[in-house]
Amino acid sequence: MPVRVVESSSSTPSQVSGSSHGHALPPACTLLSVGQAFAGTQNVSSSQKDEAWRVNVRIQGCDLDHGYLCGTMEALNVPLADTPVVTFWEGEVVDTKNYTFFTGKWEATSEDDIRHWSKFPSFVPFLSQVEVDGGKSLDLSNCPYVFMRWKEQYFVNVGPDCGLTIAGFYYVCFSCIDGTINGFYYDPNSSPFQKLELKSTNEGRSGFSFSLYELQ
Repeated sequence: MPVRVVESSSSTPSQVSGSSHGHALPPACTLLSVGQAFAGTQNVSSSQKDEAWRVNVRIQGCDLDHGYLCGTMEALNVPLADTPVVTFWEGEVVDTKNYTFFTGKWEATSEDDIRHWSKFPSFVPFLSQVEVDGGKSLDLSNCPYVFMRWKEQYFVNVGPDCGLTIAGFYYVCFSCIDGTINGFYYDPNSSPFQKLELKSTNEGRSGFSFSLYELQ
């Protein structure tokens, strides 16, 4: 949630139509589950100054069969805010069944996708195939990493005039090996490649799990 510049809008969804037999979901990681908390920083540096915010994330909902996650993100020590800023986000899991590596919305082109995914070393082995078809034909079932997009939907505890923007979204890579999360924020109107770095914490878990549920 960088400093606001210009709000942008969504367009065409990137969800894969129909199911594709033979494509398995990424491995279910014990740390990628309801109530799990993560803590770390987001680098929001610009050409004018270096700056990083402390960030807490908690997963509130998880439905991997449909490639869906949701949760909250809390940004602390935000210069323009008198209180920590909390947002609600929804996530798309790149599983080649529900979603591919191509976003297809939020003002992100396939070139933007490739440029951001390539920031993750774990993505490099998939690059050539993703350039061909967005990764539709990849089998990620044995991949120790889960690739996702997180899109903040609304502010939880402050108004939209708080000085921050949620117009963009995060390209996210979760490690099933050590439970770390790395991400890069994309918004054409914000500083490029703002990096999100999170580690799992031992806080108590809380949240909801569902198989057939839609947020209204």
